[in-house]
Amino acid sequence: MVQEFKEFAMKGNVVDLAVGVIIGAAFGKIVESLVADVFMPVVGAIVGGLDFSNYFVGLSSNVTATSLVEAKKQGAVLAYGNFLTIGINFLIIAFILFLVIKAVNRLKKKEEAKPAEVAETPADVKLLGEIRDLLAGSQARI
Repeated sequence: MVQEFKEFAMKGNVVDLAVGVIIGAAFGKIVESLVADVFMPVVGAIVGGLDFSNYFVGLSSNVTATSLVEAKKQGAVLAYGNFLTIGINFLIIAFILFLVIKAVNRLKKKEEAKPAEVAETPADVKLLGEIRDLLAGSQARI
């Protein structure tokens, strides 16, 4: 059973999947930083200097704070600003993946469109062909 599991775990597809998950996690961190540090401040400046991460609605009358961190200490809050940020994050990831897949498909089409290059016949194959032709010629004389 251990040997069977080892064979399964070391198959190319499983290893490729593991590499994809690790790269995906790292890519996710890059996109999170892009959204939080670059994109959201610009969007916030456009809509009047507001920070989406502090958008919330208090779900109890005890919540009187103006920042999300303090409001969470006071009671239950609906933090829809974080949801907006994550939604925008998803849209950016989906768009980037769309562009990557589109580029890969374009490269595949170019490779399929290339005519197959005619490889030069190796010298030993040429020599064997000549021998075959000579033998066929001598057989015809007999």
